Amino acid sequence: MVKKSHCPLNHTMLLIGTKWKPIVLFHLLEGAKRSGELQKCIAGISNKMFTQTVRELEKDALVIRIVYPVVPPKVEYELSERGKSLEAILRSLDLWGLQDSQSIEQKK
Repeated sequence: MVKKSHCPLNHTMLLIGTKWKPIVLFHLLEGAKRSGELQKCIAGISNKMFTQTVRELEKDALVIRIVYPVVPPKVEYELSERGKSLEAILRSLDLWGLQDSQSIEQKK
């Protein structure tokens, strides 16, 4: 689990403040995704980084990993209730990014 912090923003950033975590969480807002499908949604992430990121999100109870006992192995990830509680934050970040990138384009 993430260390406790007296600052609420610091606590939040410790949970989701890496380069990849918010992106993984954002793509899971649409619903459960197979491991390979989720990784393809995230341009530029390596296999090692993907695995590390989803493991940390699972450890922090933001993501649920579902393993199906089939051959070949099937693994899905979905947001936990705790992860779903980040929806407004993630959608706000996405909207801000869209508006900011459009603003920058207009100034060129």
